[in-house]
Amino acid sequence: MGLEGKVALVTGGAFGIGKAIATRLLQDGAAVAILDIDLAKAQETVSELEQGGGKVMAVQCDVTSVQSAKDAVAAVARTMGSPDILVNNAGVDKQQLFVETDEKLWDWMISINYKGFLVATHATIPYMIEKKSGIIVNLGSDAGRIGNAREVVYSGTKAAVMASTKALAQELARFNIRVNAVSPGPIQATALLSGLFEGEIGERIAKVVPMKRLGQPEEVAAVVSFFCSEDSRYLTGQVLSIDGGLTMIG
Repeated sequence: MGLEGKVALVTGGAFGIGKAIATRLLQDGAAVAILDIDLAKAQETVSELEQGGGKVMAVQCDVTSVQSAKDAVAAVARTMGSPDILVNNAGVDKQQLFVETDEKLWDWMISINYKGFLVATHATIPYMIEKKSGIIVNLGSDAGRIGNAREVVYSGTKAAVMASTKALAQELARFNIRVNAVSPGPIQATALLSGLFEGEIGERIAKVVPMKRLGQPEEVAAVVSFFCSEDSRYLTGQVLSIDGGLTMIG
């Protein structure tokens, strides 16, 4: 899928699914900016990706800070050009019974998962509105569709992202800006959940997935790539589950 000449921003692109997305968009021909709070890890990822060719850069960005996001997007615009694509991937999770959580944990998840999506989008869309063209892809979660025990706050933040995806799509369509979301199910070997789906736990989860296996970060990246391509030019306001059929039965 040709993304030559496009500039793509990927928040939380240094690790896991975000790294897989950055890798795929770079392979598709886009110039890719990895926006991450961990600059050292982002630079490490950039060094790795540069070996395959293409234009890629790392920019430190705290998606909970309006000023940090504005500065990061401006830095990309100065170096690579006005952004054409924004992938809101940055997110955190911690599995815990709700009764055992506290306000600090709630604020942490809400500020990164939901406010972070708002902040990064708000910083980027003026560039897209100006040229009347743009693509935004948000990372939801099947937890936000069906709700997961031990993920009460996380489920809520992802439901909010997916609802706002549809609302934004309505607002921005007149500017030729498309807004869609992917909704991953159980994905193996993501950065924050490393080990969660390994061994016996992974086997138990895989058994209830109709396709009888866990997903891979690259499979999420492939769908993001589709949403960023001309092949999806008449799609907006959509949320697509990537879960081996799990949510069709639950």
